[in-house]
Amino acid sequence: METILKYIVFQLHDQSYGVDVGQVLSIERMEEITPVPKTSEFIKGIINLRGETIPIIDLKERLALETSNPTEENRILIVSVDDTQVGFIVDAATDVLDINDELVESAPRMVGDLKGDFMKGVAKLSDRLLILLDLAKVLDFAESNEVKQIELPSSSQE
Repeated sequence: METILKYIVFQLHDQSYGVDVGQVLSIERMEEITPVPKTSEFIKGIINLRGETIPIIDLKERLALETSNPTEENRILIVSVDDTQVGFIVDAATDVLDINDELVESAPRMVGDLKGDFMKGVAKLSDRLLILLDLAKVLDFAESNEVKQIELPSSSQE
């Protein structure tokens, strides 16, 4: 029996990626990011989103893709990672697609130097391949803890 799943499609350079719509809390326009010292390169800083302090990660840098300058098209995908809201910068969020699970194949075993845990699979669409990601698994345990620690200084300074 076929199952239809909804994916948000976003761009990193010229490649299309998809993430389960259930993982994404919201899609926001780029805004000014306040840098946080002594964090990993791919952690760009924090934003204040409706009263919440959200750590922001450059997804291209985290996936070891070349970086580029922010544009008007950039979006921030707000995702819950281990009960912490995290924003991922993408080049553009372009679509929401219904994808039949029969079109999804397992992720390739060799994916450069990156651990493929965050790749859920590849959807073979009629006009392109769509790499499906699990954004909750993009960060490893230590990186996830680093992101969680970013919130502590703002609340402990009062």
